[in-house]
Amino acid sequence: MLLSREEMTFDFGGARFDVDRDRDLLVWIFSQFLYGEVTGIQVGHWLYRAPTLDAANFLARQAVEELSHVDRIRDILRHLGKAPVPPHPAVRFLSSGMMGDDWAEHVFVEMALGEGYVLAVLYALIDTVEDEEIRSILRRATKQEERHVAFGESETMTALAKYPRLRGRLLGLGLWSLLGVSALARAVERKSAREHSVLERFPEFLRHVRATSERRLQRLGLLEGGVSSIPLAARWSKMLLSAAEHGVRRLWPFKRSLLTRTYLSDERLLSEPAGDPGLRYRSRSSFA
Repeated sequence: MLLSREEMTFDFGGARFDVDRDRDLLVWIFSQFLYGEVTGIQVGHWLYRAPTLDAANFLARQAVEELSHVDRIRDILRHLGKAPVPPHPAVRFLSSGMMGDDWAEHVFVEMALGEGYVLAVLYALIDTVEDEEIRSILRRATKQEERHVAFGESETMTALAKYPRLRGRLLGLGLWSLLGVSALARAVERKSAREHSVLERFPEFLRHVRATSERRLQRLGLLEGGVSSIPLAARWSKMLLSAAEHGVRRLWPFKRSLLTRTYLSDERLLSEPAGDPGLRYRSRSSFA
């Protein structure tokens, strides 16, 4: 990944969630994860858009991992003895509303940024939930999420190198995504009316997530300084233009017939050795 675990980890200063005391709050948190993991299965849609066979292979494996994450979150909820609760609108926005309309949007918004948020929260829960069974499940999921984020970052940089004009649109969508994170953070803070050692640190944690996300934007080549260095009017202009282009692209039809052309022209296939000409002829004849 472009950011190390150490950079993404927030120090809660020893603050912890207690399963018995904070059961309802933890159920709410893991219910948000459940919704995100279920919508994560929509990566199957991107098999139609993957630009290479290697990318398609990664997505196929990721779909299986997302399905396994759904089962693991349900294991956690069963361990807590509660049924899942409805997702917050901000989670719906980040998971479904921010679904990309082309490959670059998908790998940047949903994988590099979106799964980067998930990863930061996973690290935080591993550090603050005092239940070894829950922590063990989260550690296993974390390894897979790290691969998803790294893939999203790599594919985003590849897309930007090929199409530099994408920078403005992707940055605008990234700013919308950060707004969604802020809304979700406020919802978490409101979940506890009394003083809570972890939630008291949540505003600082949010600032940390925003700071690391901005660092990711910088390392992707989308941002030179911090978001705050962009004048407010210019910031909203980028966001509104990206939203408009995002909406227009939804009207553009995708021809699935192009899929085989994409994969058959893949560099990995074209670089295969020629082999026995007679074998190639016989193979073609067998399909006649």
